[in-house]
Amino acid sequence: MLITLVDLEREPVRFDLALLPGDIDYGEEAAQIGPLAVQGQADLLREHRGPREVIPDIRARAHWSGTFEAPCARCLEPVRHTLGGDFDLIFRPLGADAGPPERSLGAPETEIGYYQGEGLVLEDVLREQVLLSLPARSLCRPDCQGLCPRCGRNLNTESCTCEPAPADQRWSALSDLRSRFGPGNE
Repeated sequence: MLITLVDLEREPVRFDLALLPGDIDYGEEAAQIGPLAVQGQADLLREHRGPREVIPDIRARAHWSGTFEAPCARCLEPVRHTLGGDFDLIFRPLGADAGPPERSLGAPETEIGYYQGEGLVLEDVLREQVLLSLPARSLCRPDCQGLCPRCGRNLNTESCTCEPAPADQRWSALSDLRSRFGPGNE
């Protein structure tokens, strides 16, 4: 859904959508399972930067919720996550803050997003919100065995007959320390 400046000039844009799986591309990081519900509003804010310069900012506020799958960090099996949240974000035209190439950013400037062209694409905002809400590391279960590093079999569902890799002699000094101090003698 494109929220255009022309539409916002007339009145705030309200939305109540159910986006289907495939409407938003999350890459390999997540897959949407079922509809993504989003209800909210977009408003036009005019930022005055002097007597003649007015920047058309877009404020987007919404609540969203949906069910997603992300790959397990060990075995790559899908892990289901029910996610949701609220956002209240400001977007300004790309290039509106262009200035000296090297300058420090203040806290307010780090909370502003940018839009290109004639408006804001709501799906881009939702993609970012979903990806930021996913756990940094998904596990299918706490004791996940992962994949065999040699044959790639999922060790949770089948065993493999691969022989363990020969020990790298460069680590032998650490083995000696473990045998000398033993567990619990740190």
